[in-house]
Amino acid sequence: MKYVIGVDLGGTNLKVALLDLKGSIREKVSVLTKEGKQAVLRQIIDTVEGLRGKSGVKKSAILGLGMGTPGLVDSTRGIVRGFTNVKGWRNVALKEYIEKNMELPAYIDNDVNLMALGELLCGAGRGMKNMVCLTLGTGVGGGIIIQGELYRGSTMSAGELGHIPVNVDGPPCGCGSYGCLERYVGNASIVDKAVKAIEGGRRSLIKKLSGGDLTTITPRTISRAARQGDRLAQEIWEETGRYIGIALSGVVNLLNPEMIVIGGGVARAGQILFEPIRRTVKERALCIPAAKVKIVPAKLGEDAGLIGAGMLVKVARSNPRSYNHRRGS
Repeated sequence: MKYVIGVDLGGTNLKVALLDLKGSIREKVSVLTKEGKQAVLRQIIDTVEGLRGKSGVKKSAILGLGMGTPGLVDSTRGIVRGFTNVKGWRNVALKEYIEKNMELPAYIDNDVNLMALGELLCGAGRGMKNMVCLTLGTGVGGGIIIQGELYRGSTMSAGELGHIPVNVDGPPCGCGSYGCLERYVGNASIVDKAVKAIEGGRRSLIKKLSGGDLTTITPRTISRAARQGDRLAQEIWEETGRYIGIALSGVVNLLNPEMIVIGGGVARAGQILFEPIRRTVKERALCIPAAKVKIVPAKLGEDAGLIGAGMLVKVARSNPRSYNHRRGS
């Protein structure tokens, strides 16, 4: 039996999994990401080897290793152009390093691209040909599937949905622009709306659920309050869903996808978030593509990136043209 290895490298956690070719996880481990580029590179090798040894699977049975990282990735060359959560990660030849130290074929891509690939092949997007994946958390990212293949764009920067402008006069964003979607629907922005309202005198169950300590409020706290009928919490999720729906209306008009899959921590709010997203898309997108698109929650949860990383190996080996050359023309 043949296997693949999936690696999800984040600023907080390094996750590694051994998967079969259907995307089922056989072994999995998660460790805190070390500080410093060289320490992390060594940690990747050690963690992968440790997992393989624990599984008892011989290296000859492993087809390759796929890895997702945040930030800009040149997937053709396997170079991480920038990874802001770990110092020193600029133009790191990650593919070359892994192949040299592990003697396994390695394939590298952006982590949200791999979430999209995982959901396409093994999750909510099975059977779809044209799909967009949106992840909502500390940041807001996206992945695009066109005709069953990842679309990366002419500079491999496609899918930055969090930086679609939704307000011409909006607040400055970390990317250097203004009024980006991420500034309205990222974790910090959602929490900030609640804190400012409560500090301004609004009465809300959110304060009680946080034990009176506003610094402990999270999107989950706001979701709990909303489900218990709290008006402020409901307003926050309504506004958040409306902004997401506005951005996705443009995506629907531009790409005409069959499905939009939404994941990440913020998406766990559930229907109280999805209902205004769907309603806004119906109201604002062109009627024919709006009627076609399905907007659904992600299915694979926190394993989406790992599964997508493993499936990247399968896709790259079975269709090298797709892996190496699917860029904007």
